Amino acid sequence: MKKYKNKGLKETRAGFGKALSDLGKKNEQVVALCADLTSSLFMNDFSEKFPKRFFQIGIAEANMIGIAAGLSIGGYIPFAGTFANFATSRVYDQIRQSVSYSKKNVKICASHSGLTLGEDGATHQSLEDIGMMKMLPGMTVINTCDYNQTYAATIAAFNYLGPIYLRFGRPPVANFTEENQIFEIGKAFLLTKGKDVTIVCTGHLVWESLEASKFLYEKKGLECEVINVHTIKPLDEETIIKSIKKTKCIITAEEHNYFGGLGESIARLITSKNLSIPQNFVAVQDTFGESGKPNELLKKYKIDRLTIIDQVKDILLKKEKNTHDR
Repeated sequence: MKKYKNKGLKETRAGFGKALSDLGKKNEQVVALCADLTSSLFMNDFSEKFPKRFFQIGIAEANMIGIAAGLSIGGYIPFAGTFANFATSRVYDQIRQSVSYSKKNVKICASHSGLTLGEDGATHQSLEDIGMMKMLPGMTVINTCDYNQTYAATIAAFNYLGPIYLRFGRPPVANFTEENQIFEIGKAFLLTKGKDVTIVCTGHLVWESLEASKFLYEKKGLECEVINVHTIKPLDEETIIKSIKKTKCIITAEEHNYFGGLGESIARLITSKNLSIPQNFVAVQDTFGESGKPNELLKKYKIDRLTIIDQVKDILLKKEKNTHDR
């Protein structure tokens, strides 16, 4: 089993900020917009180095999206940044009409997503954003797992023509993917190979899934095939189908609501292929969050590595029953 080393804790949002600054040096068409959260999204370096290409819009997110759409018409490549909750719920009409429907080359960069936003609580913890954004025709949805991957995804977003929703988080998390990785939009990363169960994961739950997989291998001899799905839409159906046909069962793990997220997309895929494959969901169970420390919230809402371990044990029983019932 391949083992991944935690190279240190780093914020995914810092990976976005570094990539944005690097892009600003390379291409004068790159512009950045922010809704009064420059420091929170690590956009300071860009704003200081390229003040004429940085637009501080203030607490006016709908206006920010409209301006970004307008800049894209002029050939600029706008990166519009704010918290995930404000980047979606507050401005959904503008995104739908001015960006998605109009096929504008706007990059919506959403930080502080999910429960791990932490102490700011339910009003700021976005657990519905993936579902909202993946439903928009033509919208690409990316959810990164660590600093290195967020950096690579930001560069890939620049090279991609069309609207993108790039989702990342607030807290320092394990940085374990390759520094100079090739990030291909729509192509999942097969992290570990296994024959017993497929774990399809995204965002902060990728590291949790790897740690759960490591425990299950060392303590139970179970081989988990862990797949990092950084692109929710378009989904890498080929990689997922190939894996579940081998393992005959799947767990999906995400820091998002049970409804509308990655797990729901996988369930649709399994059904569309007429596969009799049991699936368990590690996700927030149709509730809002609350204020608390990130790790405490992951545990309370049952989207941590211990929950993944329990779900693996449960899905293997379902797999056995499914085999006997055939």
